[in-house]
This record gives sequence, C-alpha cells and structure tokens, in this order.
Amino acid sequence: MKNRLKELRAERKWSQVDLAERLNVSRQTINAIENERYDPSLPLAFQIARAFEMPIEDIFDDKES
Repeated sequence: MKNRLKELRAERKWSQVDLAERLNVSRQTINAIENERYDPSLPLAFQIARAFEMPIEDIFDDKES
C-alpha cells in the first residue's frame, strides 16, 4: 500500500524511533511500512492518522497504480 509516512515524518523532523515510540511499535515496523513491505493493521493505521492529526486517506493510498 502506498503511503506518505516517510514524507510526513520528515516534515515533523521525527526519526523512525520517535514515531515508533509514539505508536508503541518497533523502528523496524515503521521502516517496513515506509518501504511498503508491510501494511499496518487497521488499529495501527488509526494510531498513525491520530499521530499526524490527518485522515487515514491522506496518509495511505490503496490504489494499485
């Protein structure tokens, strides 16, 4: 699934570790999501959206393009 996680994290000057700690997941999980090797669970996607104060649709794109 395409996502803007890396871009949004960089805008806030958060490291992968910073975001991982906010979400209570590992840095490796953040890395895997950013590199589209792992799609987050729905609860984790909601946590990510809350962390960035954005709708899920503005972070994740499920279109196959």
